[in-house]
Amino acid sequence: MTNSDDKNPKQENERRKPGLPGDDEEDHSLFGALEPTSSHFLARLRGYFLTGLIIVGPVAITIYVVWWFINLVDGLVRPLIPDAYLPDSLLPFNIPGVGLVFGIVGLMLIGALAANLFGRTIVSYGVILLDRMPVVRGVYRLLKQIFTTVFAKQGTSFKRVGLIEFPRRGLYVIVFVSGDPPGEIKEKLDDDELMTVFMPNAPNPTTGFVLFMPAKDVILLDMAIDDGVKLVISAGLVAPKQNKLKELADEAKAKQGKSEPQTPKGPAVKKGPATEEETAA
Repeated sequence: MTNSDDKNPKQENERRKPGLPGDDEEDHSLFGALEPTSSHFLARLRGYFLTGLIIVGPVAITIYVVWWFINLVDGLVRPLIPDAYLPDSLLPFNIPGVGLVFGIVGLMLIGALAANLFGRTIVSYGVILLDRMPVVRGVYRLLKQIFTTVFAKQGTSFKRVGLIEFPRRGLYVIVFVSGDPPGEIKEKLDDDELMTVFMPNAPNPTTGFVLFMPAKDVILLDMAIDDGVKLVISAGLVAPKQNKLKELADEAKAKQGKSEPQTPKGPAVKKGPATEEETAA
């Protein structure tokens, strides 16, 4: 009798032929992990169901989120558009996304207006008006700083991904390097080699701890910022493609070890000719 789990070599080679749509490492790992290994009929149905769920689930959720965002923007922008400019007045059916298009065009016009002197003057008067409101000015300053940091090209976003030992030696956590600490903190701590890092909480990276710590205690990684965020949000399930986390840490440690200056040794003391007492001894 032949085992039902044995695979035909010809079928195996045909399955591994490149050039198929989606034929990459992630797809092979996905289907290979969910391929039912048991000959039981219910086990195979369970594997097929999980495979279909993983394929259809992200696509369906993505479409739902995009559709929700379009409807949200339409509900906010459509009431501001005159009926004469809406395509609904000319067509017998509703076209979704009209408010989103008008919103994007409006933001571009506002940005172009703020780029010249006249627009900057109007914006500056609006900012002065908001700064004079007791409660509104705090909210406005906070939101402006967040939007400037996230969207502006010159924003102070995270620069590198790193590792620090926490909560004890031998355990490492992901941190994002923000840059140098403020000048007052440097003066109070009296340490020039300080670094500002953000230690996020998993799986919600919007909360965490801001740490001011010595730069020598931060292991810098070559990992991209997006890969670090994915690693935190997925609770370590989605690892970066290029290397494992431990390999990155070892490489960073090796680089830091090479960059550390070695203490110069003192000049060798030349001994003079031996005296008569040393010769006798």
